[in-house]
Amino acid sequence: MHNILNVVKTTDLHQREDAYSVRTTVFVGEQNVPPALEIDELEDEAVHFVLYDDENKPCGAGRFRTVGEFGKVERICVLKEARGKGAGHLIMEAIEQHAATVDGLTTLKLDAQLHAISFYEKHGYEVVSGEFLDAGILHKTMTKPF
Repeated sequence: MHNILNVVKTTDLHQREDAYSVRTTVFVGEQNVPPALEIDELEDEAVHFVLYDDENKPCGAGRFRTVGEFGKVERICVLKEARGKGAGHLIMEAIEQHAATVDGLTTLKLDAQLHAISFYEKHGYEVVSGEFLDAGILHKTMTKPF
């Protein structure tokens, strides 16, 4: 694994395709999420983020949507070879920096897979729901005042 360089907010279709590529590898390939659930009807209203390594290869992704007073953090994922090196934290920081530019947000919200709850807790999120299934995977909703 090379060093991770930067997270970019996508500005063109090529970058968005890079995000979809990472998401498909992680969610569809590793976690067996149906492709039709992974790339959904909300893609065009979302702001997409891609993490690139020092060879400009995509290795992480996430998306952000504004839903009323909530900022919705979604589809956070990192390729296997980039995990455990702070990649997910870089994506979360970039999304939260973007969220800070959106007027009227009072809360950030996300649906965390159970194994990722401690990761999001490090970013100040707290569990606010019981367990529920999404795409066949157990999740809990988490929020963070913003």
